[in-house]
Amino acid sequence: MLEGMAKTGELALIELIRQRAGGARGTVRVGIGDDCAILAPKAGDDVVVTTDFSLEGRHFKREWHPMPSIGHRVLARGLSDLAAMGAKPMAAFLSLALPREFAKNRGEIRGLLDGVLWLGVEVGVVLAGGDTSESPSNHILADIVLLGSVPRGKALRRSGARVEDVLYCTGTLGGAAVELEELSKAPGKFHKAKAGEDHPHLFPAPRLKAGQALLRRGLATACMDISDGISTDLAHLCEASGVGAEVEAGWLPLHPLTKKLSAEDGLRAALDGGEDYELLFTAKAATKMPRMLGGVPVTRIGKIVAKRKGRAQVVVVGIDGKRTELKAQGWEHLR
Repeated sequence: MLEGMAKTGELALIELIRQRAGGARGTVRVGIGDDCAILAPKAGDDVVVTTDFSLEGRHFKREWHPMPSIGHRVLARGLSDLAAMGAKPMAAFLSLALPREFAKNRGEIRGLLDGVLWLGVEVGVVLAGGDTSESPSNHILADIVLLGSVPRGKALRRSGARVEDVLYCTGTLGGAAVELEELSKAPGKFHKAKAGEDHPHLFPAPRLKAGQALLRRGLATACMDISDGISTDLAHLCEASGVGAEVEAGWLPLHPLTKKLSAEDGLRAALDGGEDYELLFTAKAATKMPRMLGGVPVTRIGKIVAKRKGRAQVVVVGIDGKRTELKAQGWEHLR
């Protein structure tokens, strides 16, 4: 309930969301409008669940991000987690805490919903419910819960990498970090940016089809998404698998936006920048890896090695052959 607001205010907001989200379909038997949604997963599937907060001032700023971008990014964060496990999206649940004055602006709310729903249509996920409340501050708070399905016992995980496996990533790296830096210097620069355009920070593309292809074809031994930067996310994968890794700096597929930077800064954007929402995965050395998965390029970027006491767990090998510890310098809350 929106405490302190007229009851009709919340009811009108819920009705707006219900109308724009559409009716139940796919695995969603009952969606918005009842006390609970009803889902019917396919027999023989496991259900995977992920949740992500998006907080104004931390994950987005209204003066920087167009409303459709905010909505798109709210959903994309969770979809990328499903992609990392090779899952097919089933349903999304969006909870919003809105400042009182913002909640009265139906145009802004429609823009935010457009971002969520456009991406939902693109990937085939239904907005099946959620909650609304008044924000305790002047900030928008959004929480997305996503459910997906995978064949029982087949979900891709972080813990399967083994020594001598090859390390790969999808797409390109560093673009989101560069675009975010441009936003910080010129907040209104991308005010009219739209989904479908190449805006790696404003409208990231979760690699669902690539993740599903990895699972379906049995190509990956371990997988996760690159949300916090390779330097941080690869450390997580190595820790979960009990291995080490070597990354070849010269093999990293840099986003064209990194050409605006020096070679050193472009490399740092790729390694530490985060929010690329590409997939980082390993495969056996004997696996013949296709150049494309789900319409996205795949690049070999290194290898898995034994974890040894007294040695760096993750090393980056420069173009000159110099080996340097790759410290986890990507994003981490509460650090």
